[in-house]
Amino acid sequence: MNHLPLIIKREYLTKVKNKSFIIMTILSPIIMIALIAVVAYLSNLNNEKVRTISVLDEYGLEGVFVSTEKTKYDVLEGVTLDIAKELVGETSNYGLLHIENFTNLDFISNHIKFYSEESPSLSLISDLERKLEKEFTNLKMQEAEIDISKIEASKVYINIGQENFTGEESSKIDSIIKLIFGCAAGYLLFMFIIIYGNMIMRSVIEEKTSRIIEVIISSVKPVQLMLGKIIGTSLAGITQFVIWVVFGGILMTIVSLVLGISLMDSSIPQQELLEMASESQGVEFYFESFKNALSNMPLMNLIVAFIFFFIGGYLLYSSLYAAIGAAVDNETDTQQFMLPILMPLILAVYIGIFTVIEDPHGTVSTVFSYIPLTSPVVMLMRIPFGVPIWQQLISLLILVGTFMFTVWFAAKIYRVGILMYGKKPSYKELIKWIKY
Repeated sequence: MNHLPLIIKREYLTKVKNKSFIIMTILSPIIMIALIAVVAYLSNLNNEKVRTISVLDEYGLEGVFVSTEKTKYDVLEGVTLDIAKELVGETSNYGLLHIENFTNLDFISNHIKFYSEESPSLSLISDLERKLEKEFTNLKMQEAEIDISKIEASKVYINIGQENFTGEESSKIDSIIKLIFGCAAGYLLFMFIIIYGNMIMRSVIEEKTSRIIEVIISSVKPVQLMLGKIIGTSLAGITQFVIWVVFGGILMTIVSLVLGISLMDSSIPQQELLEMASESQGVEFYFESFKNALSNMPLMNLIVAFIFFFIGGYLLYSSLYAAIGAAVDNETDTQQFMLPILMPLILAVYIGIFTVIEDPHGTVSTVFSYIPLTSPVVMLMRIPFGVPIWQQLISLLILVGTFMFTVWFAAKIYRVGILMYGKKPSYKELIKWIKY
């Protein structure tokens, strides 16, 4: 008799009714959103801080130090450096920028100093350096009798258009969008395997140590019990993940409305983004490129491939976690068996980040997208860059075949290991169990 549906139902209900599972399902998004809200709120406070900088400009620069919403400039005149320092201390200004007066512009540029009570902001110093570099460059051009307006008019901004031989256009933004999706998909699978694979392993260890497994195994085949645990725990994990997404989205919206801040704001101020965009092709260009990048994404292929590779990769590793749980008596003994499982996962992530992104169709990327222990992560990172369907199917078939083989030998270990107590197994003994 097939008891698999009953085992799946039992495992699922046991997990979702567990008090710790319910508490973590509710608390996890609350804690995460609270941390994000605190960081966003503190960042918002920091961004709203107005800094006043005193400037002692002995050279006499004009039009450089223009106050903005976040930075105010207080230009001091007719005072010495010592007096300027005292004035800054009395007014509690953020700092003092001192520009000495020399005839040689190169000498001046190497003798500009910023005085402050504490270490100044790196972004502030970089902004001052950028302003001064631009101004002194223009002054040197004027000394050399170079027409600055002609130089500005002669500048050419290059944006290389990208197009394949079938006429489909793309851009640098396309690569960024593909990179984001690939990394997100690979990282999500990696974390899902780590979190819920360990949950399966702990579940097997708990039942084994409590001797409940001896009663269950008398009427259920080991392979059915193992698959029931894997599928039931996976469904519980998916349930928890969906609740996290929905509940987290609701909390994020509520917190954003209550605090009046956006939790998704970038750390780069919008003003700086606009300046960066205006220096090249403009905001409209980037917005249009972003829309084209989304339209060029093979969304249906990405969704279908993500589902199959995600499920296949998770089931493959889950069977290994279940086998480890059956082979040991406590979590301490699992450490010797965890490294061979984690190493392919870590390798897949590194291959994806450092190889797939740079050369998605290279030999290394292609080979590792076929190896079943790394293909779920590597192939998910490759697909946004355009992988032929036949390659995806071959990789998926190899993954499914490896899963079936893994279930077979994991069930062998499971069958013997769940009834073994008080002995720390070795790799040699695991091989013997497989041969039984």
